[in-house]
Formats: sequence, structure tokens, C-alpha cells
Amino acid sequence: MGKFIYKKSAGITALSASITDFTYKKHSHQEYAIGVTLRGIQEYNLDGSFQLSHQNGIMFFNPEQAHDGMAHDETGLDYVMLYIEPELFLEAIAKKDIVRFSTPIVYDDRIRQSILGLSTAILSGKDETLCSELFLSLTDNLIQTDLSTDYKKDNALIRKAKDILHSDLGNVLKLDEICKELNVSKFQFIRSFKAHTGITPYQYFLNCKIEHAKKLMENNGDIYSAVAECGFVDLTHLNKHFKSVYGTTAFEYLSYLH
Repeated sequence: MGKFIYKKSAGITALSASITDFTYKKHSHQEYAIGVTLRGIQEYNLDGSFQLSHQNGIMFFNPEQAHDGMAHDETGLDYVMLYIEPELFLEAIAKKDIVRFSTPIVYDDRIRQSILGLSTAILSGKDETLCSELFLSLTDNLIQTDLSTDYKKDNALIRKAKDILHSDLGNVLKLDEICKELNVSKFQFIRSFKAHTGITPYQYFLNCKIEHAKKLMENNGDIYSAVAECGFVDLTHLNKHFKSVYGTTAFEYLSYLH
């Protein structure tokens, strides 16, 4: 299966992962995700495009960019990943509007060393000030890559749909009610939503519930309040879905951070 270790410092979550036959379910993150393939080849679909990250490949995932992930072959895969909130990233690069990485995989030794330096510092529990300084050094290198503000923005209907979904994470998805409020047919809505986001409304909604549960656990250390507030049946239910996105159960994830 795999080994996943998470740590958080200076507002950045670092992941050290080693996988063999584990496969990430198709999902997206609210954060920027930036990582390095250390051993093996990482295979994934990103916005419907097939990608292979070989050893030393630097992987860029923009916020809400749908993807899956697995080892390319039976030899397995080792990699590290950094998850960075958009607000923190934009503050560091002195930008107000969301920027996106135009190239999903690059091979750049300077950026690779910056990612590895920051991930190692976070995972080994170094001082938060040092982690912040290493993060700023990383962003100084990243702004020299191909960052773009020219990308397909959500139309008004999709923006409103996302607002509705985010406002009701404690309940089940009420697709008929959403479509009635948006004044569109159910099938028209599903087709349009998937075309814009790369995932279905149900996948997006479930993904938001999982991410909200993660943030609640990070903030208060209480896994059971996260289960209740995000509308999961029980801890087993949360763990099942959490693992499909993060490789580890919610309980294990919390144990890494506290």
C-alpha cells in the first residue's frame, strides 16, 4: 500500500510519501500543491491530461485542479509534497489575484533543492521561523517559472453553485434543490459543473467536506467534532473517504500533527 507522513509548520503542510499499489481517488485541493518525485515514476491524470513525473520531477498542482495519482509500475514511488494555502502563497509572491502554474512538471535543480529543504525542515520539526524563511526562498525561485493569470475562470452559475455547496457541508448533497435555485436541469448542471471543474458536483462536494474536516482537526485537534460538523456518519465513514484523498486515515493524520 503506502506510507504517508504529514507535518505542518508556518502554515504549510509537508507530506513524505512512499507508495506501491495505492491509488489516489480523483480529487482536488483548495491549496497549491508542489512536490518532487524522489524515486520511481509518478503517474496521474491532471485536468484530463496524462502526466508522468520521473525522478527529480517537480510537480505543480493549482488550487481546485482535479487529479488522481499512483506509481507508474511495481517498483513503487517515493515523493514529497508541500500544500500551501493560496492566501499565503500570494502574500509571499506579492500578488493579489490567483496565479496558476502553466506547466505541470518541470526539472529545475534550484527549485528542487528549495522544495526538499523546506519539506525536510517541516518534517523534522525545525523552528517555524526557519521554515518561513525557507518558504520565502522557495517562492523567490517559483516566481521565475511560468506563472499565469490567464486561465478559465468559473462562470456565474458555477461560482454560485460552489458557494451553495460550501455553505451546506454538514448535510447531504441536495442536487434537486441546488438545480432549482440555479434554474437549470439536473443533467445540464452535472455536465456543466464537470466541464468547468473536472469532477462531478458529488465529487466536489465530498472533497470539500473532507478538506473542511481536515482544517477543523488541524485547528482544534478534535476528530469527532469534525465528523459531526461535516456530516459524516461516523469516524469510519470519514476515515474511508479521507484515506482515498490523503493516503492515510483522518485519525492517523491527526496523530502526525499533534
